Amino acid sequence: MYGENVCPNAQQPPGPPAPGTLVVDTGRGDRVGEFRGVAGPYWSLRPVGGGVEWEAEPRRVRPALLIEQLRARTARLNARSRGEVL
Repeated sequence: MYGENVCPNAQQPPGPPAPGTLVVDTGRGDRVGEFRGVAGPYWSLRPVGGGVEWEAEPRRVRPALLIEQLRARTARLNARSRGEVL
């Protein structure tokens, strides 16, 4: 029959967020990154406040919780206050 092997709960992956949105890459140890854009089948992310971009699989990316956003921004500001090169 038509559609008998179709999973009724199948969900489409979410569309990409707006550039600059903080997300978590669960494929890289819950690393928080800023969404930069789409690169083929992957999403481009970079560390909060700048740095080297990396690619993530969209199915392994989720929106960052408020506490995760706060931690990432605080870590960046602390590093900057210590004079670390970012």
